[in-house]
Amino acid sequence: MQFGVIIDAFPYLLQASIATIGYTASGIVVGAALAIVVCAARFANSILFQRAALAYVSFCRGVPLLVMLMLIFYLLPLIGILVPASVSAVLALGLCTSGYLAEMLRGSLTAIPRGQAEAAQAFGMTGIDTWRRVLLPQAIRTCLPQVIGEFIALMKASSLISVIGISELTRVSMNIAADTYRPLEAYIGAGIFYLAINLCLAGLGTLAERHFSRGIIA
Repeated sequence: MQFGVIIDAFPYLLQASIATIGYTASGIVVGAALAIVVCAARFANSILFQRAALAYVSFCRGVPLLVMLMLIFYLLPLIGILVPASVSAVLALGLCTSGYLAEMLRGSLTAIPRGQAEAAQAFGMTGIDTWRRVLLPQAIRTCLPQVIGEFIALMKASSLISVIGISELTRVSMNIAADTYRPLEAYIGAGIFYLAINLCLAGLGTLAERHFSRGIIA
């Protein structure tokens, strides 16, 4: 094995890693926003909202990321919506993770005693304030380990966006392997970067758990 190939590829893999983090973080933001809306719909008084949210969760959890990515990438242009590959990648990542995050959040919310919401309303809090200041902070604290695991899984799954030409870590390592005819070194380099990113993400998750365990809610 030629370690020089890995050293020479380091700058390209580093740049690709930054792109991978950017796409994954964007997907997480989109997915978290959608998850909160979908979770709220699951608790709505309207049966229509509840069933629509359940159908959404079933779709997002039942369709593989690669298939969802292809649907977005090829379907949107057919209906006249032209978006770059980067937008398709972020949308696919966000949709894929939103279903899982919504269910994690719903499970944590159902574990909160109902009396807390009633007490908040008795103190004059509106429904939105009750969600924002009472329910969501506790739910996030409870499901945080699962959420961090989902983020790490999404980081690894983001390698699939390479199939639509996104220059992320997997795609760049494939290009390096093709240029150098040294696939082992190229993919070892990519694996090292994936491992480093996910270890950092796990460490940040541990810090976040300690932050929430002290009851400090921003």
